[in-house]
Parts: sequence; structure tokens; C-alpha cells
Amino acid sequence: MSNINSPFPKLKLTVTKVSEFCYHGYKIGDELILEDFTHPPEFFCLGLAHALFPVIYALSFGAKFGFRDNQRSLLVTCPDGGKLEFKAEILDKEGKIEYIPKDQNHKGPNPKKMIIEVVKAKGKCTFGYKVGDKWETTGLKCIPGFCGAAFHTAFPALFAFNFGAEFFFMNSPNSIDTVTCPDGGNIVFKVSRVEEVNK
Repeated sequence: MSNINSPFPKLKLTVTKVSEFCYHGYKIGDELILEDFTHPPEFFCLGLAHALFPVIYALSFGAKFGFRDNQRSLLVTCPDGGKLEFKAEILDKEGKIEYIPKDQNHKGPNPKKMIIEVVKAKGKCTFGYKVGDKWETTGLKCIPGFCGAAFHTAFPALFAFNFGAEFFFMNSPNSIDTVTCPDGGNIVFKVSRVEEVNK
């Protein structure tokens, strides 16, 4: 692959635990570099990519995990029986791991209030969603009765916002208005954080 001209940071994944056989042969200490959150390494495990995506998406837009020794990292478990554990970290422009020490004042979860709103609608939506429909959620809670496919698509943004991410390319860094229904793209959602994050 040619050089990637990306505005997003590189990420580093390190295998930190192996408890069972893995098809990919990952071993403790193995390191993988992602050119950015949209470019996994060749032959990367898609099961892991599915579980990992909300984390690397959040880290790429500045999320911090105050309970971690390095707030700019998070552990992710393999979704196939928890066979492996990976540490995800952000790399700075010099290729060094971004490091913010643990927040000594961290007192546990501090879920943020967020809104999902329909901003575009075309064609048929099985759930009948239309422009202006809104749902509120707090933290990582599911929304009762909400379309599962739509929630799956919105979850990376919800996860990112809950941990302080900001989308620099949007008009408001506390919202993203391009979350699109995977079923024909008939519905486009805006996801917004309405509760301030302590910096």
C-alpha cells in the first residue's frame, strides 16, 4: 500500500494476554501498527476489529480513560471467548506513544448525556424514523426499542463522546451528523454530547 495521507493518528496494538489458541497466531508482546483507525494491518482479525473499532475511534479523537495508568490507552478483549487481550494506544507525530498519567481524582464512571437525532430521511425505514425524531441516552446505555442496526452504527460515536472525544472536522466538535443507517443509507443520524466534559 502506498503512503497514507491521513489527518488521523497512527495507533499501536500490543498483545497483553493469550489464554487460548488463536487462528492468527498472536503471541504476548506482538505489536501491530495501524496507519489510522480506518487502515488495519494486512490479514487483521475482523472479529477483533469489530470489538476494537469504538476504542480506536474514540482514541483517535482525543478520548481519555481516567482509570488507566495511561489515559490515552485502553485494553480490548477478543470477542471470541476472550482468548486474547490487546492494549490500544495512540502514537504522536513522532511515532511515540501519547501518554497522560492516570487521573488521581477519577471517581469511577461519569456517563455523559447524549442525543441521537434523525437529520436526513429518504426511502423506507422499517422503524418509520423521520427527520426530527430524537432519542436521549446516558453513557453506554442502549435505547429501549431503538433499531439495533442503527444503534450499532451510532455506538462508536456514543462511546467516543462518553470519554471526551471531539470531532474537529464537524461544525460543532461535540456532535457528528454523518452516522448513516447501514440498510440502504435511508436514515442519517446526528449524535451529540449535551453534557460538558471536564478538561
